[in-house]
Amino acid sequence: MHIQLPYAGIVLLIGPSNSGKSTWLNQLIEIEIIRPSEVVSSDDYRKLVGDVEHIDWKGHPPDEADSLFETYQDISTEAFALMTLLIEARARLNKLTIIDATHLYASDRKKYIELAHRLHQPIYALVLDIAQPILLERDRLRDFPRGGRRVKQQVQVFNREKRTIKREGFNQIHVISDVSQVNVERENMNPLHLSSERGIDVIGDIHGCFDEFLELLERLGYRPNDEGLYVHPEGRVFLSLGDIMSRGPKSLETIEFFIRHVEADIAHMIDSNHGWKVFRWLEGRNVTMKHGDELFVEELQMYEKQKGSDATETLKSSMKRLLKHAPSHYVLTKQDIPTAVCVHAGIRDEFIGKTSRDISDFCRYGDNEGFDEAGKPIRKDWTVQHKSKTLIIWGHDPRPRPLRLNHTINIDQGVVFGGRLTAFRYPEQTIVQVEAKQDYAQVDDNPLVTLEAKRLDPPNIGKLMNGYTVDTEAFGEIRVSKETALPSIDLVSHHTVPLEELVYIPPTMSPTPKPSEEEDYLEHPNEAIAYYREHGITRLIAEKKHMGSRAILLLFKNEDAAEKAIGRRTKGIIYTRSGRKFFEREQEHEIVSRLHQSLTTHDYFTTYQTDFVLLDAEILPWNLKARELIRNQYAHVAEQALLDRKQLQQTLESAVDHVEGIQDWFTEVNQKLEQAETFKQAFQTYCWDVEEIDSIQIAPFHVLAHSEETFFNQSHEWHMSMNQKLAEMDDLFLATDYKIIEDTDSANDVIEWWKTMTEDGHEGIVIKPERFMTKVDGKLIQPAIKVRGRKYLSIIYGMDYLEPDNLKRLKKRNVSKKQKLALREFALGMEGIKRFVHRESLERYHECVLATLAMEAEPVDPRL
Repeated sequence: MHIQLPYAGIVLLIGPSNSGKSTWLNQLIEIEIIRPSEVVSSDDYRKLVGDVEHIDWKGHPPDEADSLFETYQDISTEAFALMTLLIEARARLNKLTIIDATHLYASDRKKYIELAHRLHQPIYALVLDIAQPILLERDRLRDFPRGGRRVKQQVQVFNREKRTIKREGFNQIHVISDVSQVNVERENMNPLHLSSERGIDVIGDIHGCFDEFLELLERLGYRPNDEGLYVHPEGRVFLSLGDIMSRGPKSLETIEFFIRHVEADIAHMIDSNHGWKVFRWLEGRNVTMKHGDELFVEELQMYEKQKGSDATETLKSSMKRLLKHAPSHYVLTKQDIPTAVCVHAGIRDEFIGKTSRDISDFCRYGDNEGFDEAGKPIRKDWTVQHKSKTLIIWGHDPRPRPLRLNHTINIDQGVVFGGRLTAFRYPEQTIVQVEAKQDYAQVDDNPLVTLEAKRLDPPNIGKLMNGYTVDTEAFGEIRVSKETALPSIDLVSHHTVPLEELVYIPPTMSPTPKPSEEEDYLEHPNEAIAYYREHGITRLIAEKKHMGSRAILLLFKNEDAAEKAIGRRTKGIIYTRSGRKFFEREQEHEIVSRLHQSLTTHDYFTTYQTDFVLLDAEILPWNLKARELIRNQYAHVAEQALLDRKQLQQTLESAVDHVEGIQDWFTEVNQKLEQAETFKQAFQTYCWDVEEIDSIQIAPFHVLAHSEETFFNQSHEWHMSMNQKLAEMDDLFLATDYKIIEDTDSANDVIEWWKTMTEDGHEGIVIKPERFMTKVDGKLIQPAIKVRGRKYLSIIYGMDYLEPDNLKRLKKRNVSKKQKLALREFALGMEGIKRFVHRESLERYHECVLATLAMEAEPVDPRL
């Protein structure tokens, strides 16, 4: 007899005492078929909880025997309770557990059968059917005999019960009369695991679009060999997420292709809803073939007319074999470590790596809650419940573009509906796509059209209120806590521009990572330059930092373009970095109209073939938005300090020649008076009266996006050149001065430029890598570092901050949290813009905006 134990599951040994269960298991442990940790013995657990394996109550007076029997029963009850906890834990962790106990009664077996089914584990029964004389003889030789009467009672129960075992719900039952004649093997590797060491190309729903599929394979580098099999020169294999047939024009060709490649072990295919339906139809089940499956039937009928019934039956057998053995999902591994999951419609974390009927249904159909009026399933968002770090790659639900959500990625881009066929290359995690040649499905409820119509539907705030995760391409997973999500939701609910217009929140910016080594400076360009040099970046750009208020400008080609993008007819909007309107309605209308006229006159939208331009800018003067702050904080503090210090100076001045010992004090007060004057001049430099819009200056420093593309791949020099072009189109736009840093001389030039500029009262500079986004060893580094001047910092840290003791204390400031926030917010901003440009749903780009606002709610020193 040959027995194959599963990789994971529960195995019950069933048989009377002395059947040889423990002896046999010990032999299997010795030859390393099973591990000691995989065996759970009732005798061992009696020892653990009660210090004894067996209590013999025979030969004792009745009162003693009753007490001993009850004690043994109590120990057994506790032992089995503890065993069950361990078995349940191992089942959750997808481990194999072999239970060494008699399991003579159906009730004993039932609890493990139910446990296995509940935790999606196979359960096997190994029934040791040993002759009674052998059992009695073995009992006589035991250290603690059970007694012949008890053994005979167990045999009687066993003979009665073994007839019903096959109806109890075991996945496999093996009846063994002699263990020496049994060959036991086991699956040492989870059959759902696939190594990705040589690369796997995961392909979304094909739906019979065979021409597009072949085009995609060739684009991925696969070529037909002498046998007509598509192979990759690097040994990569391709894996289908299912639904390879139905709806499209060439289902049979696609299925035949996969039969040959899967059987040759150079391709893999996952079970799916259409695949399962086709399999049941081929089996002769009562299945209604609709929703595109009827096209498969028509193809098969045509095939039979052309090839005959024998060839058709042969093809049917091959198709049934392919579809029947397609697993519910695959787990991709790197160095035998699970890192990703491929599944058709969705999976729960607790299902990963396991097999059951319920798991198969979930993986085929996703999480559904009934059907709508048209008979289509109402899909629930299963991705919300995905908590593990394992990447889930799935299809089934067509989306216009690959959808990354909560560490999952959907790669069904609706090729059969006129969209694209997508391949997700793993472990590289890159996307390759081909366009559909046409809309093959030709249905009224095209999901891609429906999604576009619902693009600006309000987001499901309930998904965000308890905290959520945003999967960004630049930074990876970013977690938003409930504590910061709730106030941010309140902010966008009451104070910001409408959600559909709020497409981007600029990131915070970190100061120099280390304090300046210069004696009289808190910040200095040297530290910013050194940070990038340490990361191997030699070419930098230094841009003048304007002292104004950060603003986002979204300017449209025309009102039709605006309605298409944000659902409202307008020429443009301008809002602050907290999402509020920057100007009052009439003033915004005047500024937007003028900018729109200038851009249109200079053919901006036509030249760049875009429906809109998204700008990140600084709007001057500072007092446009900071009037109350200036009046109540800076101006008041400056006037009071000047008044107090002048009075003290005058008092000391009259006494300095007459009173010994106050000269130092007088000198100190003069210095403090100069510091107060510097403080006043510092903030006044950034303020002027605004009587008309010509007094306003808008300094854009990033052209973030057009309607068909983002510009995160461009250099900062390119962005500066675009800003110069904008300044040439309208005097409201202000070009930003900048310098390139390539070597020591150019670095020194920038430092002198910075010193001159900041001594004149300007805020400072921003030093950036050459590229908009830069990664080193796969990690995002600071996209920009601000270096503020000494005078400007007096309004941040106080007019006396440069005094030695104060400066020494400030140089110990910790900027690490600010740096982390800057990176996360930068990644969120880019992610949100990409989603907006790709015309993803409002919910998708809003979660990035909300996450950035939530980051801003994190407690961090506001002076940094």
